[in-house]
Amino acid sequence: MTEEIARRTVLITGCSTGIGLASAIAFAESGDKVYASVRDAPAADMLRDAAQRITGEIVPIELDVTLPATIEQAIDEIVAREQQLDVVVNNAGILRTGAFESLTDADVRMVMETNFFGVLNVTRGVLPTMRRQGHGRILMMSSLSGWAGLAGDSIYAASKFALEGFTEGLRHEVARWGIRLALIEPAGFRTDLIFRGIDLLQSNTGPYADLNRRLREDLVRNAERGDDPDDVARRLVEISSSSSEQFRWPVGEVAERIQSSLFAGDDTERDQILKSASQIEWWLRPDASAASN
Repeated sequence: MTEEIARRTVLITGCSTGIGLASAIAFAESGDKVYASVRDAPAADMLRDAAQRITGEIVPIELDVTLPATIEQAIDEIVAREQQLDVVVNNAGILRTGAFESLTDADVRMVMETNFFGVLNVTRGVLPTMRRQGHGRILMMSSLSGWAGLAGDSIYAASKFALEGFTEGLRHEVARWGIRLALIEPAGFRTDLIFRGIDLLQSNTGPYADLNRRLREDLVRNAERGDDPDDVARRLVEISSSSSEQFRWPVGEVAERIQSSLFAGDDTERDQILKSASQIEWWLRPDASAASN
């Protein structure tokens, strides 16, 4: 079911490429006015070029989720112009893949600053307006990594686990003002997020070199055959207008299948599913190369 709603004001973070860009287009073409955030002016120019080729209104706005001052400025600008803010899609995120010991402290902190604290800062910024107007929808872009941490995915999973816990608690705090939250959990989609994660994967030296090398190969393969981000974007528009009380929304056949498998049995079954999904059995067998360092 969907709600009958007028033209809405929508803020989407992380719109330079991938799901963010596709979502900005999808919301605009559905009749909403979209403020599509990017981190810098060159990305905004690219977004304006894309906006000229569609039916609908997209307004690029500079916002870096790791810089609270830019968040405050962007939200103030939107509210001053529109007097409302109906839907927020917390999409901006980064990926750092690799065994935990292979990642630097800077890598870890940047993932958490972007994927968790950045979302908190945007959400904190929009809640006063949504409380004042008595309604709002906030869609949190989570992941299958918010359900399960795979080898080589520990820090990204940590950021998404944190996001899921935060969102689950927050939704009950703000429900009295007509503010509704949802977790969006896609899997296997073709985005620049994955390709950037591949580029940053350290795989040449150290005790985890073999594991990181295999992770890189798997990421390349999965990224190349991933589903279209447009599918997620269309689903986001549907969810934002839905009257359903559903909280977690797996997106795509892979996500739906894995969700039903992960939560169907006990921890032993779950562990086996995770080992199989990450194709990690070979790494779990001690040998000279794996134990050498």
